[in-house]
Amino acid sequence: MTDKTHWAFPTELQPQSSELRFDLTAAMNAVVALRVEVPDDAFTASILGTERTGNGIVINDDGLVLTIGYLITEAETIWLTTHAGTVVPGHALAYDQVTGLGLVLPLGKLDVKPLARTDLASADVDDAVFVISHGGRGHALQARMFARREFAGYWEYLLDEALFTTPPHPEWSGAALLDANGRLIGVGSLFVQEADGDETVKGNMFVPSELIDPILDDMLHLGRVDRPPRPWLGLYTAETREGIAIQGLATDGPAERAGVQLGDVVRDVDGEPIDDLADFYRCVWQRGAAGTEVPLTLMREGKLRNVTVQSVDRSALLKKPQLQ
Repeated sequence: MTDKTHWAFPTELQPQSSELRFDLTAAMNAVVALRVEVPDDAFTASILGTERTGNGIVINDDGLVLTIGYLITEAETIWLTTHAGTVVPGHALAYDQVTGLGLVLPLGKLDVKPLARTDLASADVDDAVFVISHGGRGHALQARMFARREFAGYWEYLLDEALFTTPPHPEWSGAALLDANGRLIGVGSLFVQEADGDETVKGNMFVPSELIDPILDDMLHLGRVDRPPRPWLGLYTAETREGIAIQGLATDGPAERAGVQLGDVVRDVDGEPIDDLADFYRCVWQRGAAGTEVPLTLMREGKLRNVTVQSVDRSALLKKPQLQ
């Protein structure tokens, strides 16, 4: 875990207030630190750990905090720390697996002015953007957006459009991505390395914050989004020269129970050939809601094999947060 008190970006990488169109101090104040504890027997404990740290962004006058969902999945306790040093407990209000975004309800007064949000039209490739994590000016980074494109994650996750920035921020989880006017456009999700000709670009992937807008009411009032859950297979996959290769299996998950093995390569879904990881996910999800059967043709040791995976609702496997 990074020591938040003893590092800082070089001055030349930090935003310079005299050159900004917005109040950097107000933006930094709107980003809070998250410290999360998860039970040892939680479904995600072995993958994401039981102690998680990251950032959250205050988005309304009540102190509601927007963050990346994997930080708060199956959270037992959450502590929020403001730039001024105020510490209050929080409650994992909702996590949407489709977008990857999560909401935390503070159980005390943060006394923080919210950060304004805008849509993706406010920033484009090669624009200057700003990545803000908790910790003050030394943890604020002036960056460049180097891509806006589809993103397929190995854990059965897909965004039609994600935002990619460089240089990388070491505390990207839940960090705020701001446009040139200091408005929120993204929530930090991943560290990435991308090929760019003969070079490798290192940076971060951000989930567009505008994705919270159409689902915010559901998450606030229902604790979830009112849509049928997607079928989950329990696969961790990667694109290879041979095709979509199985590189991991959820223990006792649907795919493992159906006989899928590490090293298998997916050839088609119910007879429909697949081109890439995004195509694979879309083919699976188009078959219906969680619980539907998903026929797969696999290549294993040079031979084709057919298996049928009984999908499940992944959220049903997760511990539900308890209000402290």
